[in-house]
Amino acid sequence: MRPTSFLRFFLGTLVGLSALCIINAEDPYRYFTWTVTYGTISPLGVPQQAILINGQFPGPTIEAVTNDNIVVDVINKLDEPFLITWNGIKQRKSVWQDGVLGTNCPIPPNTSWRYKFQTKDQIGTFSYFPSTKFHRVAGGFGGFNVAHRSVIAVPYPIPTEEFTVLVSDWYKTSHKALQQKLDSGIPLPLPDALLINGLHGSATFSGQRGKTYKFRISNVGIATSINFRIQGHTMTLVEVEGAHTLQEVYESLDVHPGQSVGVLVTLHGSVKDYFIVASSRFTKPILTTTGILRYAGSSIKAAGPLPIGPTYHIHWSMKQARTIRLNLTANAARPNPQGSFHYGTIPIVRTLVLANTAAKIGGKLRYAVNKISYVDPVTPLKLADWFNIPGVFNLNSIKDTPTPGPASLGVSVIGTALHDFVEVVFQNTEPTLQSWHLDGSSFYIVGYGSGNWTPDMRRRYNLADAVPRHTVQVYPYGWSAMLVSLDNKGMWNLRSAIWARRYLGQQLYIRVWNDEKNFFTENDIPQNALFCGKAHH
Repeated sequence: MRPTSFLRFFLGTLVGLSALCIINAEDPYRYFTWTVTYGTISPLGVPQQAILINGQFPGPTIEAVTNDNIVVDVINKLDEPFLITWNGIKQRKSVWQDGVLGTNCPIPPNTSWRYKFQTKDQIGTFSYFPSTKFHRVAGGFGGFNVAHRSVIAVPYPIPTEEFTVLVSDWYKTSHKALQQKLDSGIPLPLPDALLINGLHGSATFSGQRGKTYKFRISNVGIATSINFRIQGHTMTLVEVEGAHTLQEVYESLDVHPGQSVGVLVTLHGSVKDYFIVASSRFTKPILTTTGILRYAGSSIKAAGPLPIGPTYHIHWSMKQARTIRLNLTANAARPNPQGSFHYGTIPIVRTLVLANTAAKIGGKLRYAVNKISYVDPVTPLKLADWFNIPGVFNLNSIKDTPTPGPASLGVSVIGTALHDFVEVVFQNTEPTLQSWHLDGSSFYIVGYGSGNWTPDMRRRYNLADAVPRHTVQVYPYGWSAMLVSLDNKGMWNLRSAIWARRYLGQQLYIRVWNDEKNFFTENDIPQNALFCGKAHH
């Protein structure tokens, strides 16, 4: 063999082996061990029981990068079965890790279970919280941030630092007492207060004058919409639940239950302290809590008056929501522009109009969707589906549109095919704001409106740059419309993000299915899967 030929052969072999190594290389792993316990905290000056993770309230923040493999060992030291769900993490091909009772058996007391999932093709600001019983009202929640890979550009200058901001409503009453109220058919009262990062009036964020910081804000409360603002500063919205937005500037922002946003704040003021304010929306009375934005070197405490925010102004909130648009030219988790998915041109194969109602069933308060108030079966739906266990659920047990007549208890499952493109309209028949969340996918929010939705409303849809979110608000006596590509096989929870309503039946599941078992569309059942009900090893 000539030297030149040998060199070409050697280099070709080396390139081939390098490519093979790259193909076989796994994305990074991040390991966490979380011990879940009860503990005593006093955010409102009164000692009370809370759910802690590794002794922390709120729980630890997960900091990840696109495509990271996340491994979380959860050790349950509570006196009840327990699950954590990952709010906004799509669990692509991995519904087994979703952490809700339709997909997972709960972790029994004094045992542990390992979650293992990937932040596949995602960036953004998310959260996690307990999904079992009424545990969420006692804590157990935290932030979950997914940063972009270094090879993917972001459409704004890299901030000096990022802050995770968890705003929650809070009760002095224990979660078990509140759960007993609901079990007795008694609606919950207004929360006692709002907290920022588990604190009432003392959360502090520090930075240097002239620098820009990213605030990742999540509403992890169980019921209350909030308005967020910073005294003397504006906020530039750059990201909503994993989507880069047009960079509009706001003096204050509404964030509804279950939602998350990312904003940039430049410290351009005098060197002193400034109030950070979160106040409730659509409540009487208005709940308010504060934190502190502290400039480095400040010796001047924050002073009033607090910046004024909206209170009950529904039209104001709806108008603001319509200004949140997708940045079509920016990249998200992948190098292709966000606008390359032309959702507005895809034919709709099915329309779901889902109406929420309050009802009395058996003399007790329940909440229903299209007259069905959901009850969790003892066997998770996904296990029943995987093992063909009869008698757990029936497909299309809930109608596609609202029906007349009394509400009843049931197991609501809507059957769809993998890659169906579906229009979902949430119709709010009540005088209170609703908040809806979908696991497994994001939906393009194409319209908000007042009154009853009709097909004529489609003429008002935003079919160009609507923002995809996992949680959407529906205003009192109004509607919100979305378009969603169901491209993630599994059994996915569609639920009220207002937890008392979800607990009393305002939820259902969407089964996204095809007739082949294929690793490219869905992972096999994990070896450590828990079994319960009719599902056995």
